[in-house]
Parts: sequence; structure tokens; C-alpha cells
Amino acid sequence: MTSRTDLVEDLMGRFPHVPREAVIKEDLLRGGMAFDDSALTDNEKGDVKPKSYFIFSFDHRTLPELGEAALRRPPEEIVLLGGPYDLRRTVVSVRINPDSPYRVKADADGRLMLHLDDRPIAEVGLPPMPDYYRHTLANGKQVMEVAPTIQWGYLIYLTAYRVCQYFGAKEECQYCDINHNFRQHKAAGRPYTGVKPVDEILEAMEIINKYDVAKTSTAYTLTGGSITRQVDGLAEADFYGRYAQAIEERFPGRWIGKVVAQALPRADVQRFKDYGIQIYHPNYEVWDKRLFELYCPGKERYVGRAEWHRRILESAEVFGPRNVIPNFVAGVEMAEPFGFTTVDGAIESTTEGLQYFMSRGITPRFTTWCPEPTTPLGKTNPHGAPLEYHIRLLEAYRATMEANGLSSPPGYGPAGAGRAVFSVSSFMDSLPAEDDLPALAQ
Repeated sequence: MTSRTDLVEDLMGRFPHVPREAVIKEDLLRGGMAFDDSALTDNEKGDVKPKSYFIFSFDHRTLPELGEAALRRPPEEIVLLGGPYDLRRTVVSVRINPDSPYRVKADADGRLMLHLDDRPIAEVGLPPMPDYYRHTLANGKQVMEVAPTIQWGYLIYLTAYRVCQYFGAKEECQYCDINHNFRQHKAAGRPYTGVKPVDEILEAMEIINKYDVAKTSTAYTLTGGSITRQVDGLAEADFYGRYAQAIEERFPGRWIGKVVAQALPRADVQRFKDYGIQIYHPNYEVWDKRLFELYCPGKERYVGRAEWHRRILESAEVFGPRNVIPNFVAGVEMAEPFGFTTVDGAIESTTEGLQYFMSRGITPRFTTWCPEPTTPLGKTNPHGAPLEYHIRLLEAYRATMEANGLSSPPGYGPAGAGRAVFSVSSFMDSLPAEDDLPALAQ
């Protein structure tokens, strides 16, 4: 049996146009990483920004199974640099897997390193505790709970509604653990608020604005579970839109406002824009028709795949195509027992979806699937999709974008290996930096 190192180096050799940083990053995102106890954080009292569990668990074990990592959180993200592969600065979201062949631990000289198969392959940088995390709201709540930042401080992630109304086996998306993540943190006694009050979010953002003197935080994302009925007497567009309205009135132009919500009718989409949102993410999750129906039963029941896609295209008339950026969950295409059985088939299907949207000026993005253990697909696919699928997807994504004359989407920070901060997939790492693009493409 070949080692993980052999697999990684084989793919680096076979796909030289995909940055080697992206190969390592995708493998960490799909399969997770382990931490020596000495590499864990001291939570909110330490010098390292701890993992905030901002919406999903993004772990390969439940909290009770994480041992010390459940008590002393791992860092939110890590940065990789150097090593035998001469990696450029690479920001990676932390997904814990105690059984991973990747482990963060100190070397003989005391330097924190990422080890693969017990061999050090990169220096590890940890995110410093931001000044704004050291301050609490008037009611004692932590900024980290109300308005955590990710992507090395670029993005404020506002999960306004911690649960989803697509509930139970017949409605929940089969790869999503938002409801379980809420339950496990409440059971652990952590301060998880189901619906975040508007005034608390404004107070947290006031603290961020005051202490983020370098203006590293550039955008905010409003999101949470889907709303099929009402929350606080409001339907989805008005529930999430009220937060945007309050933020934009208090801090006009301070941040790029984004919302992740269902694909809603045009009138609701227009309300998002009127509330001050600049970028709309109506995520389509998976392209294949059969898999969408199987993996997103609630979305199929309440909206339907064809209508979902029609609404995405219609929303481009409101926001402009470039500002409509639907996400898909890269890797679930190959989940057993229903997914594609070959990488070729999965890539062909996913590329068809990319072409469908990109040919219309809409640039999707993707999150690398983490097979969380409490989800149906996570239980049957604990190892996720093959690494080769993820590497070939990066190649297909860039090729489809370039064929349609598009460049990296707005609201994600800089593109390019060594520059990207988007941490939950490598699509920004594998795109050319803006100053590397031909003049026409800019």
C-alpha cells in the first residue's frame, strides 16, 4: 500500500499546473489534521485565535470524541510555509481528525511543524488572538460567539440563525451538520445562541471596528439555516435582511455585505439588495439532478432544482452576474452509495454545472466537503472523496473560468498561491493573481 506522501507527490507530478500548495490544502480539508496537545490553544484566554465553530463542525469526530481538543480548542486556521515542497504562504481551515496522517506538532528545535507520515513538510503559523476577541459585550458574551472572523481576519461570519428548518432525514441536506453542531455545543455548555439579536451583532461589530485598526476585516457574511416558515415573525429575506439594514445604517460602507440564503423569488432578492447586501450566495450544493434530489430533499421539496437554478439566473438581473456567487459542496458527487463511481464522471458532471453558470457570467465557488460523522453521507463516506477528484476540480474550475473570460469573484480577498486567504477550499489559491492576468481579463 502506498503512503499518503506517495499519493500527494504523485498528484503534484501529474498535475503540475495546480499549485502544490493547493494539493496539500485540499488533502487537509478533505481528510482533516491532528494536533499534539501542546499545539492546542488556551481558548479565549490565550494568544492564539481558537476555532469558533462558526456554523458547521468541520470535524471528523464529535466533540465528545475529540479528547483534549474539545476542551482546549485547536486554532481557527493555520498557515503553512516552506518545508521540502517550498510552500508559499497557505491559509487552511482547521478540521480535526485524530486519525489523520497529518499532525501539527513541534520538531526537535521546538518549531511548530506540519508532519505528514511523521515527516515535517511545512512550518505552521498560528492566527494571533485579535484585540477585538479580548473584549466582551455588555452582557458578557464573547465577540467570538457573536461575530467570529475567519479567513485570517478577512471575513466576519454572522450566523444569525444557528439551526435549519429543513429538519430530519426527509428534509436535511445529507452532508450538513448545522443542526447537530448546534446541539453538541449546547450539550457541552458552550454559549451558542440560536437566534442572535440584532443589537448584539451591532455591538460586536462596533468592537471589531474599534479594535481592528488595520482594517483587516473587509467583508461580512450573513447566514444560517434555511427558513421555510418564519423566525421572529419574519420570512427568510426579511429575517436576514434586517441585520444587513442595521449594519449598513450603523457602518455605511465599512464592509462588503454578503448573504448566504436559499434561492429566493426575485422580489425577495431585491429586498436583500435594498437592505444593503452587495453579494448574494444562493448555493446550489451539487449539480447532478439525481444527486440534488437525493442529497437535498428539503430544497427539492420546497423549491426544486429547476426552480432553484432559474432563481439563481434571475437574481443576476438584480445584483449583476458577477455578484451572484453560488456555492457547491465539492466531493459529495462521489459519495457512496449514490454518487459517481469514477473521478471522470464526477468531474464531467460538475464541469457541466460550472459551464452552465459561468457562460452566463455567474461565477460559482466551492467548499471542500468534510464528511462530518453525524451526517448520512459522512457516516457512509468517512474518508470523503478521492484527492484526485479535488485536484482535477481545481484544474477544471480554472479552465472553465478562463474559457468564459471570467476572473476571481469579488468578496474573497486576493487570488493566487501565497496570497489567498479563503480557507475552506483552494479555488482562490489555484487562480492567477490579479497582477498575473492578461490586461484583457482584468
